Amino acid sequence: MGEQLVIHGGRPLRGRLPASGSKNAALYALAAPLLTSDPVTLHNVPEIADIEGMGRVLRALGATFEVDGEDVSIDASGVTKTAAPQDLAIALRASFLVMGPLLARFGEAACPPPGGDVIGVRPLDVHLAGFRALGADVRREGQHFVARGRLRGTRIFLDYPSVLGTVNVLFAAALAEGETVIVNAAAEPEVAMAAEMLVAMGARISGHGSNTITVEGVERLHGVDFAIIPDRIESGTYLLSGVATGGDVAIEGARADHLDSLLTKLGEAGAGVEVTPDYVRACAPADGGPLRAVQLQAVPYPGFPTDLHAPMAAALTQAEGVSTIHERVFENRLLYLGELRAMGARMTAGGQSVIIEGPTPLVGSAVRALDVRAAAAVVLGGLCASDETVVRDLAHLDRGYPRIEERLSALGARVFRR
Repeated sequence: MGEQLVIHGGRPLRGRLPASGSKNAALYALAAPLLTSDPVTLHNVPEIADIEGMGRVLRALGATFEVDGEDVSIDASGVTKTAAPQDLAIALRASFLVMGPLLARFGEAACPPPGGDVIGVRPLDVHLAGFRALGADVRREGQHFVARGRLRGTRIFLDYPSVLGTVNVLFAAALAEGETVIVNAAAEPEVAMAAEMLVAMGARISGHGSNTITVEGVERLHGVDFAIIPDRIESGTYLLSGVATGGDVAIEGARADHLDSLLTKLGEAGAGVEVTPDYVRACAPADGGPLRAVQLQAVPYPGFPTDLHAPMAAALTQAEGVSTIHERVFENRLLYLGELRAMGARMTAGGQSVIIEGPTPLVGSAVRALDVRAAAAVVLGGLCASDETVVRDLAHLDRGYPRIEERLSALGARVFRR
């Protein structure tokens, strides 16, 4: 049956937590050392299952990968293979990010279509078209996509501002001959951080954090000591948990400028929001009443993040009125609906939109964590619910939220594994 998370809900969460390092940004950073033969050390890496999963891919290629708490050391000087093993790559979406670095450094790379959550089709077209634009020959050979060739800079228009696609093309362009301009690039903070890491390794990049990134290729990159940015999704999830349970939570080290869309919606819902250089804080409405319903769309950054859609939906079950969330990124993001309905949530789906009526007294139930962010939604629902909630399929939860029972307990939640 596997481990289960048991939650005895109905208690307001109160207190402070330090922000964890970003899950997504860390995964991007783990692929970057393949661009150099020098050692790389990363700090503030979250202690989650996906990090070790990416480590297994890097080790299979010939790199050394050592973890010491939140520090990770990678040395890719011994890389002898340019094809990621199928059994390892299919377990992790970010595994496809080895393609850009291997292609740029060795002139060839191969990786099978990767796995990950079942939240929708995330085509690799953006990655492959970018490699072709840089001059690579790209084809399917058996179970692998294979790219070969000497890369030359060019102007590349991405059909969609894919985060992983932007990062992979950015990696490839860093060692390409001449200038590359990536148009319609993803502007997410995690993409900007990946570019900053490359700059610290000797790359020449400008415009990152916007939708047009310019890369002047260099002959080689060197090693670096680099710290991962705070996780805006984890921080947002804990802020939502505090507000939804009628509590008061502050996240130390959180980047408010990465949380604009969430903090704006919390303010619209009547929550108290405080931003300081040291922390971001959110609390239940000062008048003691319920949250107010809000309308929002989950769209690419700087819009409301799709990765906070499910936790936000769970929180809005406690808001008075009818809330609507329109999902514009992934077509199968609504897996959490059935689980929250089992707890008494009044939710209906129409296409890629969900309508939430509240406030609803949730009741503890046995539920499943069907993807990483749906896992956060059912945990948040359990924190709001009366009685006992039992969450199964914790592998998804552990992929995105380090030491979650420890961190929730520090805020006053009654939660444990069995």
